[in-house]
Amino acid sequence: MELLLAVGIGALFAVGFYMLLRRSVVRLLLSFVCLSLAANLTIFTSIGLQRGRAALARAGEAAPEGPVADPLAQALILTAIVISFGVLAFAMVLVKRLYMVHGTEDLDLMEPHGDSPEEGSGR
Repeated sequence: MELLLAVGIGALFAVGFYMLLRRSVVRLLLSFVCLSLAANLTIFTSIGLQRGRAALARAGEAAPEGPVADPLAQALILTAIVISFGVLAFAMVLVKRLYMVHGTEDLDLMEPHGDSPEEGSGR
């Protein structure tokens, strides 16, 4: 099972880095999604894949009995998912505004907009 996840993580990283090099802003966003998924799966597989029950100790015990799931990695992954979703939503709004201003999503076809030193505004 670890080998299958390792291949999947490698494929997600490869697809993410490949799309990161494209000129399209939408593909840039999709690459961030792939990279964040690969990072989350890397954290998930680093704790080991074993079934266990919740890490709750009974009253009067110092530690839970038997194999238990690691709650720290689960909390890290859950936090990373929420943060990446918020960043993705914000980036999608920025991409929409970028498309409305420039009329294209291709980074090479975008022209400078507004008062900038390249346009000779005298600054």
